[in-house]
Amino acid sequence: MAETLVKIGGGRPGEPGSRRGARPDWLRIKLATPAEFHKVRRLVDGLSLNTVCQEARCPNIYECWGEHGTATFMILGEICTRRCGFCAVTSGRPMRGTDADEPRRLAEAIASMQLRHAVITSVDRDDLADGGARHWAAVIAAIHERVPECSVEVLTPDFRGVPDALDIVLAARPEIFSHNMETVPSLYRKARPGSRFDRSLALLAEAARRREAGEYAGRVKTSIMVGLGETADEVRATIADIRAAGVEILSIGQYLQPTSKHLPVDRFVHPDEFALYRSWALEAGFAHCQAGPLVRSSYHAHEAVDRPLRDTAASR
Repeated sequence: MAETLVKIGGGRPGEPGSRRGARPDWLRIKLATPAEFHKVRRLVDGLSLNTVCQEARCPNIYECWGEHGTATFMILGEICTRRCGFCAVTSGRPMRGTDADEPRRLAEAIASMQLRHAVITSVDRDDLADGGARHWAAVIAAIHERVPECSVEVLTPDFRGVPDALDIVLAARPEIFSHNMETVPSLYRKARPGSRFDRSLALLAEAARRREAGEYAGRVKTSIMVGLGETADEVRATIADIRAAGVEILSIGQYLQPTSKHLPVDRFVHPDEFALYRSWALEAGFAHCQAGPLVRSSYHAHEAVDRPLRDTAASR
C-alpha cells in the first residue's frame, strides 16, 4: 500500500510547513460569543477565579467556553515566578502565601458548571517551600468532595525537584496527572530557561512508575508544541523519550506567539504533518494522542479519561 508523503518544513502559505507570516487557513478560529460563553465568564469573574484560557490567550476559548461550557482553571494566583519565552502568563513576584479559600470557590464553580471532567493548572510558584503542592492537594480534595462524579486532571509545574511534592499531589488521587514537556531538548534554554528537559521527564517517569507499581491509579499525560524551530527528527525522538518514560497520553499543538515580546513562530505546521506526528505517537504505544494546529493540553481533555489502557510493558 502506498504511503502518503508529507512535506516537512518550508513552503508557501497554504502548503505543508508554511513559514511564519500571515496565519494560514487552518489556523483560523471562530470568534462567536454565544450565551454560554458569557455564562462561563460571569461565573469565573464572580468567584474571582483565574483561567489559563484567558491568561495564556488560548485560541480555543470561544469553542470551550461557548460550545462546551468548560474552562481550564489556573490556581495559585496569576503571577508566575518563571519567564518562559512562549507563555503569555504574567511573570514577576507573586503575593506571599496562597489563597486558602480558592479550593472551595473552584469546587463551587465546577459544581455550577456541572462538569464531568475538570482540568486544573497553575503558575510556577518557586517562592513556596513546597512549590504549591499542598495547595494542589487541597484543590483536588475540595473538587472530589463537592462534585464526586467529576474526574480531575491536574497540569502541574515541575516543582523544581522539591522532595515529596509529587507524593503530596498524587496522594490526593487526581484521575489524570499531567506535566507539559513543551518542546524538544535543544530549545529548552531558549523557551524554558527556568526548567530542564531531564527534570520534567523524570517527574513524568516517576508518576508513571507509581502507576505501574499500583501506588497511583490515575493516568499520566504531557503535551508539546511545534513550530518553534525544532526538526521532525527531534519531534520523533522526543515522542520516543516521553513514551519510554511511561507516559500514556500526548497532545501536540502549534506554537502561536502571544505578543511581540515572546518568541517568534518559526513556521506554521501543516495538518498533514500533525497527522504524521500522531501516527508516530500511536506507533510508539501511546494510548491516546491528539495532534493538530489548535490542540492544547486541555483541548477535549475528557476524551482520554475513559479510553482503555494498552499494556504498557508490551507497547514500549
